[in-house]
Amino acid sequence: MTRQLIAGNWKMNGTIDSARVLAGGLAAKVGDGEGAACDWAICPPFPLLPFVAEAIANSALELGAQDCHPERAGAHTGDTSAELLAETGCRYVIVGHSERRGNHGEIDSLVKGKAEAALAAGLVPIVCVGETKAEREAGRALAVIEEQVRGSLPTEGALVVAYEPVWAIGTGLTATPEDVAEAHATIHGLIGELLGEGRASATNILYGGSVKPGNAAALLAVPHVGGVLVGGASLDVEDFWAIGQASAG
Repeated sequence: MTRQLIAGNWKMNGTIDSARVLAGGLAAKVGDGEGAACDWAICPPFPLLPFVAEAIANSALELGAQDCHPERAGAHTGDTSAELLAETGCRYVIVGHSERRGNHGEIDSLVKGKAEAALAAGLVPIVCVGETKAEREAGRALAVIEEQVRGSLPTEGALVVAYEPVWAIGTGLTATPEDVAEAHATIHGLIGELLGEGRASATNILYGGSVKPGNAAALLAVPHVGGVLVGGASLDVEDFWAIGQASAG
C-alpha cells in the first residue's frame, strides 16, 4: 500500500489570520517531510488558498481545495475551475463530499466530471463516497457505496477515494473498525475491477467521519485504510498532528 495520507478538510471555517497561524503551525511540524511516516494535506475554503499556500511554501505539507467545476471556464458564477486551483498551488481537490451531494444535489455523473477536470488540470481528486444512516439501517450501505464508486470514479489518472459514512460526519459517531474494513475492502475490490489491481494497490482509500486523536490509531490500522480525511480535528494543530503520528506508515 502507498504511504498513508492525512488530509484536513477545513470546510467553511477560518479567517485570513487564523488560517496563517494554523497552516504555519502545522507546516513547522511537518517540515520538509524527511523521514515522515505519512503524507499531509489541508483543504481550506477558496479565499484562504493563497494565504495558506504562502504559509506552507517551504514545507512538505500539500494544499488542496474543497471543490471544483467540471468545465475549464464559462458562465458559472460562484464556481472555480480546477486550472485556477492548480495555479493557486493546489495538489488535491475534494469532489463529491456528502455535504456537496446533499446540500447542492450533486449526482455521481457530476462528481465524475469534476474528478476528470481535476485530473486534466494536474490535480489529484479526492472522490468521496458514503451512505446515510437510513441507507445503512436498511442494509444498503455496500450497495450505495458500489453505486457511487461506479458512477463517480474516472477511468484514467491517479486519484484518492474517501469513504465517509454520512451519519458519522460531524456527529461524534464513528464507524467501527469492522464497518470500515468491510467498506474499504469493497471499495478496493471495485477499484481493482474498474481500473485494475495495480491501480487499486496504488490508490489511497481514506476514512472520514469524526476522526480524532483518540480513535485515529485504530482506524489507520484497518486493512485497506490509506489515510484519513479529517474535519473538525484538522482545525487544531496539535490534534491534527497527533492523528498523523498515529499513522501506520
